[in-house]
Amino acid sequence: MDQEKIGKFIADCRKEKGLTQLQLAEKLGISNRAVSKWETGKSCPDVSLMLELCSVLEITVNELLSGERILMEDYQKKAEENLVELQDKKMKAQKMLKKVELVWMAIAILLAPVHLAINYFYPDNVNTGIGAIVILIGAIMFIVYFLRYYKIEIKLK
Repeated sequence: MDQEKIGKFIADCRKEKGLTQLQLAEKLGISNRAVSKWETGKSCPDVSLMLELCSVLEITVNELLSGERILMEDYQKKAEENLVELQDKKMKAQKMLKKVELVWMAIAILLAPVHLAINYFYPDNVNTGIGAIVILIGAIMFIVYFLRYYKIEIKLK
């Protein structure tokens, strides 16, 4: 997906409808700066706004993601291309998240022996702050994993 192409397409469709950025933003309940960022290719519309945006501009989500009008003959092919591209972006984002998690884990694992070594070799050096950092990183990692992998259900009777 080409953000600049999508942005230009949004701008063209908005202008076809005779809407200003402010009017489009008001219809979507967002700021006109967000619309401006879309149209300049600095960002893309949030997924939660796509259906409403497409409704206002009278386009399909596939046309929005493609950044162009799609003929019915090409519709199935474009839909498949967009799905593959979205899946690819999702996979890349998941890989990046895994890398970030590994970095956090490495930091926590490396800081624990450092903290123990400092306490062993310098027992009078109490307030180094490393212990608090190790505990904070461990707590953050626990909370992140807990929220990601465990589903909490509250049953009311």
